[in-house]
Amino acid sequence: MSMELEGLTTEQKEKLQSLKEILRGLGSLAVGFSGGVDSSFLLCVAHEVLGERAIAVTQVDASVPEREVREAKEFCEQRGIRQILSHADPLKEESYRKNAADRCYFCKRGIFNEIKKIAEENGIEYIAEGSNMDDLGDYRPGLKAVEELSVRSPLREAGLTKADIRMISKAMGLPTWSKPAYACLASRFVYGEEITEKKLHMIDSAEQFLIELGFLEERVRIHGNMARIEVPPADIPRIASEEIRNLICDKFKSLGFLFVTLDLKGYRTGSMNATIKKEDA
Repeated sequence: MSMELEGLTTEQKEKLQSLKEILRGLGSLAVGFSGGVDSSFLLCVAHEVLGERAIAVTQVDASVPEREVREAKEFCEQRGIRQILSHADPLKEESYRKNAADRCYFCKRGIFNEIKKIAEENGIEYIAEGSNMDDLGDYRPGLKAVEELSVRSPLREAGLTKADIRMISKAMGLPTWSKPAYACLASRFVYGEEITEKKLHMIDSAEQFLIELGFLEERVRIHGNMARIEVPPADIPRIASEEIRNLICDKFKSLGFLFVTLDLKGYRTGSMNATIKKEDA
């Protein structure tokens, strides 16, 4: 992986070097690996620095799309990185199922407790997750669990932003550098609506259908028996065309949705958090 990384700023190169020094100081590391932009970058650098003393632990449950698990497996296989699958089930946690605003805290606490057990069983001293500096600007209760369990956040420790990570990933030749942002399927629920395995599968199938239609950046938010689709504003004319609209309505209704709507504001991350901010105002 060592190479002359072209196209990077001096600051980005310094941040990358800082990340390597942080990882080298840990000695051994289990990375919570989802296959997304951030954790893929972190895992690759950790593997470069620590070799076999860096392992990937990937969570598998109903809130994780099958395609994400598949792509995470392929990523590790292609690079010779040892991967262990974790099957912690957040649905066993009542506070998670009830889906209050702090849902993510209970989910992350359960997942990282399981990753800690896996790390201990494999003689790995530290565990890490892939949040970056930009993640500090939104409502993220999961970071509380990260702090409580002493999970390391090397990307934040090195001062890396999302833009830095994408640029360095591109220079490293990682296929994930341009991958759309991803969040677990539980984030598609309006707060207060119970999370069930059936609804998670409905969302997973609905989003997969949109991806197969060519809408690579999308979200299907669930409000009771209604699906609210978000795509970038530039994609709204196409998704609203009669042919595509009818295909989506037929498919979504076959999945169990009674109503299918299109959000005219378009795709944006964390749109469900708007209800929290409104209540707090």
